[in-house]
Amino acid sequence: MARENLRATAVGFAATAGVFALLFYFAGIDELLATLGRADLRYVALVLLVTLGWLLAWSLSLNTVLDVLGVDLAYSTSFLVFAGATFANNVTPFGQAGGEPITAYLISRVADTEYEQSLAAIASVDTLNFVPSITIALVGAGYFASEVALGANENLLAAVGAVVGLAVVVPSLIYLGWQRRYRLETRVVDALTPLIRRVADLVPRVPVPTPEGIERRINGFFRAIERVASNPRGLALALAASAVGWLCQMAALGLAFEAIGVDVRLSIALVVVPIAAIAGVTPLPGGAGGIETVLVILLLAAPLPGVREATAVAAVVIFRGAVYWVPTILGGVVVAWIGTGLGIGDPG
Repeated sequence: MARENLRATAVGFAATAGVFALLFYFAGIDELLATLGRADLRYVALVLLVTLGWLLAWSLSLNTVLDVLGVDLAYSTSFLVFAGATFANNVTPFGQAGGEPITAYLISRVADTEYEQSLAAIASVDTLNFVPSITIALVGAGYFASEVALGANENLLAAVGAVVGLAVVVPSLIYLGWQRRYRLETRVVDALTPLIRRVADLVPRVPVPTPEGIERRINGFFRAIERVASNPRGLALALAASAVGWLCQMAALGLAFEAIGVDVRLSIALVVVPIAAIAGVTPLPGGAGGIETVLVILLLAAPLPGVREATAVAAVVIFRGAVYWVPTILGGVVVAWIGTGLGIGDPG
């Protein structure tokens, strides 16, 4: 099973390399390298600093959710665990969907808590992170609708339409799911019980769980989600921290353009960063390649005088280079540290 996961990751990175090759060819290799060579390193350093601000903000959101669930974990430890979570997302296909099980394992190891509670915590954080992204994107979309003539920018029009659609559809689905959570829980138990027992039969040294044990664990997951959703103070703090993290990412994109001598309105970043993040669900490790491509398409479609292919790709390379590689390197160290059994800190 581990060999299959490794093969899937290797194929994913090979596909990512192919996507980047096409993207760089589209921008023009020589012009792209020349643009990157002129980058102001002071602004590049600011991009790195703001990226750390994003990690700090979202790790606060994780720490808040864990606190609501009764898990006492130091904020510094939460920061390292979140870095490990981001590493897991960045090296597994389908982004957060692929990395959440690994993240739940990290939390359970560090915080000495049950796996299903850890999975509920990271699932809650990922869900909460979606709300501010769409809210902020709607603000940017509202600016475009009222102040900018979109004209023939079909890609940008489609992006704005996607934001509005997501702002309606996703909250509606969450509301309906919450209203029917007990019925949904029963269906999940019925569907997963035979699957989990079949997998346990095939994996050596793994005890076959009883149906009662599986039901107890799935119930524990849903109860943990319910505790988070019914805590207004915790929700407000987690959402605020998430919003700060998104703003840090958007500021990082603006600073990346400043690094290559181009001034870009913040309202542009308000729209393109959250939309591009959706490309993280592609079967590429962490969405690498897909997110960059969507960013470049949207930036070229936006009313940005002076932004050509090489300019857009160069700014995206600086921005995504920080957002992708800073947590990947830091989180990789954390995962390796936990994997040795040494741990990264004590709860409290």
